[in-house]
Amino acid sequence: MQETVLTAVRSPRLLTRETLAGVVTALALIPEAISFSIAAGVDPRMGLFASFTMAVTISIVGGRPAMISGAAGSTALVIAPVVRDHGVDYLIATVILAGLLQIVFSVCGVARLMRFIPRSVMVGFVNALAILIFSAQIQHMFDVPWMVYPMIAIGLAIIVGLPKLTTVVPSPLIAIVVLTAVAMAFGIGVPTVGDEGELPSSLPHWLVPDVPFDLETLKIIAPYAAGMALVGLLESLMTAKLVDDITDTHSDKTREGWGQGVANVVTGFFGGIGGCAMIGQTMVNVKTAGARTRVSTFLTGIALIVLVVGLGDIVGQIPMAALVAVMIMVSATTFDWHSVRLSTLRRMPRSETAVMVIAVVATVVTSNLAIGVVAGVIVATLLFVRRVAHFTRVTHTDRVDGDQTTRVYHVRGELFFASSNDLVYQFDYVDDPDHVVIDLSDTHVWDASTVATLDAVETKYRDKGKVVEIVGLNEASAERRDRLSGQLGD
Repeated sequence: MQETVLTAVRSPRLLTRETLAGVVTALALIPEAISFSIAAGVDPRMGLFASFTMAVTISIVGGRPAMISGAAGSTALVIAPVVRDHGVDYLIATVILAGLLQIVFSVCGVARLMRFIPRSVMVGFVNALAILIFSAQIQHMFDVPWMVYPMIAIGLAIIVGLPKLTTVVPSPLIAIVVLTAVAMAFGIGVPTVGDEGELPSSLPHWLVPDVPFDLETLKIIAPYAAGMALVGLLESLMTAKLVDDITDTHSDKTREGWGQGVANVVTGFFGGIGGCAMIGQTMVNVKTAGARTRVSTFLTGIALIVLVVGLGDIVGQIPMAALVAVMIMVSATTFDWHSVRLSTLRRMPRSETAVMVIAVVATVVTSNLAIGVVAGVIVATLLFVRRVAHFTRVTHTDRVDGDQTTRVYHVRGELFFASSNDLVYQFDYVDDPDHVVIDLSDTHVWDASTVATLDAVETKYRDKGKVVEIVGLNEASAERRDRLSGQLGD
């Protein structure tokens, strides 16, 4: 059963779980939001403000409870050129337009396209996500004081071992608190959150971008806004589906889509860089901390702004080693280890494995989950078309009626552009008798390419002075052929 905000508020145990999950996730959000701001070429405060406003807004308007949205790397990479070439105000205008486009796309039903993403692409998406989460931590483990490594090890030991003793408090939160206390008490000189960038000292405020509201501005920002809208929607909907699978619950993908749009519009007017669902932080919230409701998402945003504005001095002292330990554990639990076992690979069709590998490689190479998903879907579609095309078979039998011999061709399989292109060569136009029957009872005509092929077959027989009769078409196929036959040119 899907837990609701009401059930969480009425239950002290659930409310405590959601609150602690929000705090842990907020702590994991801080370095990510700062680093994505740097990637976009803006002040770190814009990323932190974006994560605050998006988390709070999406907790109200979104369709997937417990999912976390904020400043994300994929969208930051898309809009980075806007800042470089035109400045921050154009960036904010781009974020607002991207949000509006997401609302339009969602209302037009873009969420329904999720049904066309096969399981092999989802597995590749998950595995690529785990690899990207881990690889993002590597920069924090090179050229650092040696004490970083034992601190990471201790953090992992706490995260793994504490749940065996108690689950009252999320183990990642305990790991962060313990390592921070030890570093501050003994004056251990290791990189901290404060080293990643300056934390804000005030709340975000409402602003309107200082750009000309004309066609020239639209020409500048529209391509980037469209790219951000599509990448953000794809990543958010994929993450929502992943959370659905983890929690065994269903979510409203259309609402999630336009909710992301609303969140980006709000974020833009508060000076944030926008974003989408944050997969790593969502895994922290849902899988590591066990959150299930909108309460955790809302409190993630509130905890974030309280931590960076009200407790910035303390938060700045948190060792990066503690957050690295948390994210390494998230990476390990996110990866689908079953998918790479030898027993699974031997049993799985090679085409399915190939699709998964391509999705992973494309994602890791580009550091863009959306590109990986699109590449995986394209390859899966091509392999499916190739496989289905080879299922079409043509056999024939001869029938004698008095003095007349009739050759009956039986066509089996689906007829569409890939399979019907070879169909024209399956008949013996020269040696066939004067009467030919093509039986399509065991097939279906899917497109104009097939109708054109059938017209070509009839023409070839007619040129040889022979009569061909096409029979057995089902109602939909017959309707399509009647409508298109003879209307497709030579």
